[in-house]
Amino acid sequence: MFKDHPKGLIVAFFANMGERFGYYTMLAIFVLYIQAKFGFTTAEAGSVYGTFLFGIYFLPLLGGYIADNLLGYGKTIALGTVVMFMGYGLLSLPGMGIMTVYLALAVISLGTGFFKGNLQALVGSMYDDPRYNSNRDNAFNIFYMGINIGAFFAPTAAESIGNWVLAKKGFTYDSSIPHLAHQFLAGKLENVNQLTEIAKAQMGESFTDLTAFSNSYIDTLSQSYNAGFAIAAASMILSFIIFVSFRKYYKHADLTEKQKAKSEAHKDKVIQLSASQIRERLIALGLVFLVVIFFWMAFHQNGFTMTIFARDYTQLGDVSPGTYILFDLTQLLPILFAIIGTILVFTAKAVKTKGIGAAVIVVSLALAYYTISSHTGDYTITPQKFQHFNPIFIVFLTPLVIGMFTALRKKGKEPSAPKKIGYGMLITAVGFGVLIASSLGLTSPGELNGGVSSNLISPYWLITCYLILTIAELFLSPIGISFVSKVAPPKYKGMAQGGWFAATAIGNAAAGFIGYYWDRIELWQFFTILVVLCLVSAAFIFSVLKRLEATTNAS
Repeated sequence: MFKDHPKGLIVAFFANMGERFGYYTMLAIFVLYIQAKFGFTTAEAGSVYGTFLFGIYFLPLLGGYIADNLLGYGKTIALGTVVMFMGYGLLSLPGMGIMTVYLALAVISLGTGFFKGNLQALVGSMYDDPRYNSNRDNAFNIFYMGINIGAFFAPTAAESIGNWVLAKKGFTYDSSIPHLAHQFLAGKLENVNQLTEIAKAQMGESFTDLTAFSNSYIDTLSQSYNAGFAIAAASMILSFIIFVSFRKYYKHADLTEKQKAKSEAHKDKVIQLSASQIRERLIALGLVFLVVIFFWMAFHQNGFTMTIFARDYTQLGDVSPGTYILFDLTQLLPILFAIIGTILVFTAKAVKTKGIGAAVIVVSLALAYYTISSHTGDYTITPQKFQHFNPIFIVFLTPLVIGMFTALRKKGKEPSAPKKIGYGMLITAVGFGVLIASSLGLTSPGELNGGVSSNLISPYWLITCYLILTIAELFLSPIGISFVSKVAPPKYKGMAQGGWFAATAIGNAAAGFIGYYWDRIELWQFFTILVVLCLVSAAFIFSVLKRLEATTNAS
């Protein structure tokens, strides 16, 4: 996979994977945490979620400026991991108030701002070398896979540590308890018997007091989420060690235009552009940024309304054993490795590699049989686990997408980067069309009033949506990042990547604030809004396609 790529890509791949594992571990449980601990409504949680994501993705503009003008890429990236560690560590402290939570989110956002855009700018600098330039798009697809390998394990890590903390207090996870408990403690719960029956099921004969149970469950569930945030903090340490220890593989690319100008050995490598060239490149970047706002607004419903949709409208309890396998990493991983082994057997040219693939198949199938047959628990899944499908699909679809684009390139038919982005928006609309179909006839969130629907849909509706959105993401996100690295004026590389994230920030803020309509309209109407916005943005990018392609070809 890394053949014909600089070794620095491997360092960036794993450093990014560690950081993203921590981030997505936190993100998988964050909305659930603030609703469980503080009793936030969906609209209130959405406001916090949107503001946080705005900071996460807007502050790379500041990080890009600092890297371009003061510290350089490498030092700014390393500083970012340290700051993120502090933020996640603060968030992991039990018993903190909401203001401490807000402070922790601000610190995490600042650290991410130093880290994300500059790591992408550093990768782009590696591909300014003519030896590697033709592989730029594929490089960012590979880099993007690292993000999603980290994200793949994140929901399971959050769930596992959470279940362990709950089990220590004799509890099991029940998505309906936090809302009912907060309602009861506020004196607003109409059907007290419902919570009483749940409490008896949780505590058995030791149950005596509903108030004590409500407080105890809320506190314990909140602590289980704190433990998940501690895992996120630990992953920052790993990311820092990887990035700093293997600097020799990327230090040749760790030079901003200002640093090149000050170095006698690199002065001749400084690229000078005319004012009109810079202006045209910045306009092209702005047009693409405008489109991706709508993509991220739609896509990042995964951590917000799609998680709530999974919790309130999707069958989570007593699923079939076959469905449960898809959500249980101990059962799913061996099957995934068996698939990888099969791919090696049928695609590898070397006999030795085919033999390794065959061995992987045998060992993986044996392990899969053991884990599946030895399962003794019930077949209940948690809403946050749906988020691991996106990274799973990324990992397995990325080689296919790279292969498809490479084959098209050899035939001279590969779509331009802007055209791929347009296709991505169309595919996104199809993904949310699936949720329109699945939500027809379901009770509106406003009528549920925080409860769980009596009419639950199959988990496969959401899984299908995640599959389609993942295909859209592969057409849009890594290709967009590659486009920015190629088109950005050299002296603004860090800030240009920050601009990509600033556009993402605006989309993320919209992702949270659009939750205002979640409780006010029908489900199918909510998802229709997303479809329409994706179609409009697709039409826009195709309308300016010639201008974008001209700028790309001139870069």
